[in-house]
Amino acid sequence: MQNPLPHIIHNNIFWVSPERCVFWEEQNTLIIADLHLGKTGHFRKEGIPVPTSVYKADLQRLMAQIYFFKAERLIIVGDFSHSKGNKDMDLFLKWRKDFSALHIDLVKGNHDILAAPWYSEANITLHEKELLVNKFLFVHEKTTENATDHLGHYHYLFSGHLHPGIQLKGQAKQSITLPCFYFTAAHCVLPAFSKFTGTYLVKPQKNETVYVLTGTELIKVD
Repeated sequence: MQNPLPHIIHNNIFWVSPERCVFWEEQNTLIIADLHLGKTGHFRKEGIPVPTSVYKADLQRLMAQIYFFKAERLIIVGDFSHSKGNKDMDLFLKWRKDFSALHIDLVKGNHDILAAPWYSEANITLHEKELLVNKFLFVHEKTTENATDHLGHYHYLFSGHLHPGIQLKGQAKQSITLPCFYFTAAHCVLPAFSKFTGTYLVKPQKNETVYVLTGTELIKVD
């Protein structure tokens, strides 16, 4: 697996990981989006036989990234869970006990509909719309409203929600769509941390950067 790549924003180093997350070096903080925990259990309830191994693999990757970066804080920019509670979410509570010292912030997304007591039991700090840390703003979905409410009060915005992807084309009209990190001058859209998600095509403009996820490495495209 390829090592993370550094991306500098306002003199802060953000390490872009091939495991679909970003590590903020100055804050010792791991940043992720769209885990959609419990999604496999939701599908099984609907009679679609999605194995629990898909969900467990996401938690194992998260654990590995926390250990790798020695992160003290985890910021989740929305859609931590997929729907109502199920047995998959009980597995997360067991996982959480092994990382009890980790501070977890969740900026709620449209799928985060669990009852407040559940988040308390999981020791997760909730933020209804946004989280501002050292002039870096974290939201689930970038909108005109949240981008202008803090105009002049933040340096850069991180979001999720879109599950960004980019289409790469070959010489013989072949094409493939792969998930990516999408960096503009003012904001970053993170890929879905869960691999059990689709993608939304983004079209980078001049001076914008994407890091394409091939499954084993990152490809930087300016």
